Formats: sequence, C-alpha cells, structure tokens
Amino acid sequence: MRIFVQKITGLLLFLLILSFVSFCLLQLVPGDPIRSMLRVDDVAVTDDQIQQMREQLGLDQSVFVQYGYWLQNLFSLDLGNSYMTGRPVFIEFIEKIPYTLMLTGTSLLVMIMISLPLGILSALYRGRLTDHLSRIFALIGSSIPSFWLGLLLIDLFAVKLRILPSMGEGSWQHLILPSITLGIAMSAVYVRLIRASILESSHQEFIRSARARGVGKQRIFTFHLMRHSLIPLLTVFSESIGSLLGGTVVIEVLFAYPGLGKWIVDAITARDYPIIQGYMLFMSIFIVLLNMIVEWSYRYINPAIAIDPRKKGVTS
Repeated sequence: MRIFVQKITGLLLFLLILSFVSFCLLQLVPGDPIRSMLRVDDVAVTDDQIQQMREQLGLDQSVFVQYGYWLQNLFSLDLGNSYMTGRPVFIEFIEKIPYTLMLTGTSLLVMIMISLPLGILSALYRGRLTDHLSRIFALIGSSIPSFWLGLLLIDLFAVKLRILPSMGEGSWQHLILPSITLGIAMSAVYVRLIRASILESSHQEFIRSARARGVGKQRIFTFHLMRHSLIPLLTVFSESIGSLLGGTVVIEVLFAYPGLGKWIVDAITARDYPIIQGYMLFMSIFIVLLNMIVEWSYRYINPAIAIDPRKKGVTS
C-alpha cells in the first residue's frame, strides 16, 4: 500500500510539473490563436475586436494567471473549450479515443501475427534459411519509412486494385491499410527482439537444469523459456501501446483517420491551446499508468522479481 501511495504521489507531482512546463512552452509557439480563429470564420475585424476576444479568453493575462485558472478548472474536471469548435475538450477527446483504440488494437494484432511466429522460428532455427529470411524481413521493415509503406499500400489496394478504401472511417475496411502499415513497421522491431530474448533465455542456468531433469522440450519452451523472455518484450510492448494511444500522427494524417493523431495535428495548426494542453495531460496519464501496470506485472511473470518496500531497488 505504501508503494502504491508513493507511485500515485509521484504521478500527481509529475503531471503538475509537466502541465506547467507545457503550458509555458505553448506561449512561446509562433502564431496567434485569436487570428487563427478569425481566419477560420473569415470575417473582417478590427484591432479592438481582437483585443476584446483576447480578454474574453483570458489570453491577455500572464502565463501564471492563465495556468492558475486552468489548474483551478482542472480540479472540477473542466479542461476548457476548443477555440475552433467551442466544444468541451473532454467531449472531443471522448469522441476521438475510440477510433485510436480500434486502430491500436488492430495494429497490435497484425504485429503479433507477424512477429511472434517469425521471431520464434528465427530463434529455433538459428542460422538456417528461416532465420535468414526473418532477419531480412526485419531489416527491410525497419528501413522503410511508415508513410512510404502507407503510400505504397494505398497505390496498390486503393488505386490500382480498388478493393480497399484509402481514407476516412466508417467500416472495418477503413482499418485494414493503416493497421497493416503500423503492424509491419512494429513487426520489424519485435522479430529481432523476440529472437534475441529467446536465444538469451535459452542459455540461462534454469533452462539447462530443466533439460537435465528430463523436462519435455515443449514444456520448457512454453513455461520456462517464453515466460523468461516476456520481461524485455513487455517493456517494449508498453512503449508501443503508449505510442499508438498517443496517436500515430503520420499514419492518421496520411489515411485521414479521425483519431487522436489527426486531432492534435489540427489543433497545433490552429493554435488551439486547450486541446493541446488537454491532449498532453491525457497522454501523460495513460503512459504513466501503463508503465506502472507493466512494472507490477513483472512480479507475476517472474516471481523472482519483487519490489521490497523496505529497500531500494529490486530484490530476489
């Protein structure tokens, strides 16, 4: 319980510092949100009207005063309204997050379907043809930029074959091309990681001991080798989830997919400060909580890893 309280306290302190730093940095970004709003509305206004609107939004106050008001509203779960749409930031986030969650899930599914069998086969048949082909795939996959791969898929399946939509959302078919693009890009990393983790674990003392006791190869692989290999995989996997939940900006813009990535790009272009600040807060909470869950899951995957509240570090 003590460790849990310390983690939550650290999370709150981190979010406070991050929100203040990001709030200050936003004030240094070139551009004026008021003029961006008026350019969208396409109306002729005077300098007095611009100043009046600035006062209505509180942008004429110092950064400390603005942050104080934002923090005060945050305690009542009010993240403000978008400058461009006038709608609450929280409502827009709730509308965008399902699209990103669907894209995240399907991309991870594609990645697992490709990288898990290739990584395992590459480790089991080290030095053979399967291993060489898997490593070539990993090399090519990590060398190809994701946006270029996306353009190739659009050209093939949407333009030439005309069997899949290239942009937007509306059905499960709209998820295929962006999911494959992201899945292949991530698979290149995971094939090498899975191969290296299995090969490293196979030389551990407890694996040799299990073989000496006559434990079957399948049981050793499933309950000992793979379990020990999950630790580094989980660490990288959590980073991948955080990156996908944060919004894969390039892919969502390329496929005009209405997720968090495209949402934040549009907000940055329009200097929509409430959306940018709210997005950074949401993503920070997601990533920190995700890392905490992964950290606590280590002790269940490998019982030898345990956090001792009376000592610093990891004890076994």
